[in-house]
Amino acid sequence: MATATGPNPYKQDLFAALRAVRKLMADGNDTEQVFRIMRALNGPSMPRNFSRLLETHEGRRMVYQRIELAERLSDPAYVARFAPGTVGAAYRAFLEQTGYSADGLARVSNLDQEPVLEDAYLWFGRRTRDIHDIWHVLTGYRADESLGEAALVAFSYAQTGGKGWAFIAIAASLKSLRVTGSLAFARAVLEGYRLGRRASWLLGEDYEKLLHEPIDAARARLGIGAPRRYLSCKPMQQWTA
Repeated sequence: MATATGPNPYKQDLFAALRAVRKLMADGNDTEQVFRIMRALNGPSMPRNFSRLLETHEGRRMVYQRIELAERLSDPAYVARFAPGTVGAAYRAFLEQTGYSADGLARVSNLDQEPVLEDAYLWFGRRTRDIHDIWHVLTGYRADESLGEAALVAFSYAQTGGKGWAFIAIAASLKSLRVTGSLAFARAVLEGYRLGRRASWLLGEDYEKLLHEPIDAARARLGIGAPRRYLSCKPMQQWTA
């Protein structure tokens, strides 16, 4: 979809993705490279997922309201209100344990320091970014380790079709195979993809409602299975919130 003012914003750039993934594999904490890969490869998936969101009444309502989740999730008073045992309470614990924040993720993702624009497509991109850590909570994949992130990006590829997610998952699996000589990491990542395929479409969820839902009930309703191969790589970690 080219415009009169410039090239197709959804065109893929494999060379940019390769440059970024090399840097990411050298330094797994270089989160900026994740967003460079997303920008380079995920473009074609966005209009497809946005159209899918518009196919439902709830989706159209959310697009009309265009609530900025990063703003809500960065408000300590908002995050503090969730009852014990809910998705929101597990998300609150996630923030406390990792030291991460929704506004921190938003800052890192804004590669060109652009102002927030009132544009439906751009809002949808921000929303997809802002629910990433909630997906960590729902799936049980830890955010402070390479396996947890790699398994979640494989899950995310299954959910969104964004090739940037697949690119990172494959690169991380190949690096692990080269370093360890074991397929355990890759099998856990492949399991993440399969779990993502089986689960309901999480991009269509109303997260303000979902955060108040009991986490076990939410996982069951959404069809999010326990990541058994992942847990077998981490025998001390349990499938809990």
